[in-house]
Amino acid sequence: MVKLVESVLNQTYKDVELILVDDESPDNCGKIADDYAAKDKRVVSIHEKNKGCCGARNTGLAKATGEYLMLADGDDWLELDCVEYLVNLLEKNDCDMAMTDCVFTTRDRNQNEVESIRVCSGERAACGIVYIETPIGPWNKLYKTDILRKHNLTFSVPWFGEGLYFSCFAAQYSKKVAVGHKKVYNYRLNNPNSGTTVKEIKNGINALNNIHYIKDNLVIKSRALERACDWHIWNNNFFLLSYIVSAHAKDQYQKEYNDCIRNMRRMAIPVFFHSKICSNWKLRVIAYSLFPVTMAKIVLRKRQREFEADKFE
Repeated sequence: MVKLVESVLNQTYKDVELILVDDESPDNCGKIADDYAAKDKRVVSIHEKNKGCCGARNTGLAKATGEYLMLADGDDWLELDCVEYLVNLLEKNDCDMAMTDCVFTTRDRNQNEVESIRVCSGERAACGIVYIETPIGPWNKLYKTDILRKHNLTFSVPWFGEGLYFSCFAAQYSKKVAVGHKKVYNYRLNNPNSGTTVKEIKNGINALNNIHYIKDNLVIKSRALERACDWHIWNNNFFLLSYIVSAHAKDQYQKEYNDCIRNMRRMAIPVFFHSKICSNWKLRVIAYSLFPVTMAKIVLRKRQREFEADKFE
């Protein structure tokens, strides 16, 4: 948390308001937040009783007073020019939202050598998020606060997949979205307690339910966005199956296990032909759908090796 706070307070863009929400953290985060608020007037410290990730974010959203809004997870951190870069992307291109299509991780510390900036419609930006061409989390993005307030956009779906919901709908509500290629956000992959590391089956179920909800409630009901959602639904069936396999919980989740395999195979042909995905992903669609359990085990072993070899900071 300290690394995140210091990275925000030392931004080259100084006019920031930092809202820290302590959601009954079991460590010393609450006191750390209070100490920062006592010595820097830009910091607001809020304590609440275990509302969860979505509840904590909603508390921060309600408290925010800035023209723009950005979110960050407590174990991540920002490059010192992150806010300035995203503000410039948004303002110079007259957009309602700005983001980058890649981030630093604890496994990838190399900056992109060539910068590229593109401005796209809300529909195209939403497709990019759903296809995971850009990170799907709510972080690494800058939003106009009044757009979020106008459409009452909050974290109103269950945790896991909530970031995809928020960023996808924010893009759809935006007339134009600026997308940069510079890495300005640091996403931690080596936290053993994070939601992406701990494979809880309920998270996989929520993620699958949330992408179904997104498709059923699209603001922009275009074929392109619907097909992007179909690919993500197919992918989240594999995602849930891998969680069940990882937990050796086939007997406990027999229905979900069978449904995932059936859905992947049922959707494979339309996803293969209609999704805007690269050839490598098309091959995955075939392999994962034909051999879902075997491929789940292979992917799980690969991710475990990556985690064990990760650099800890």
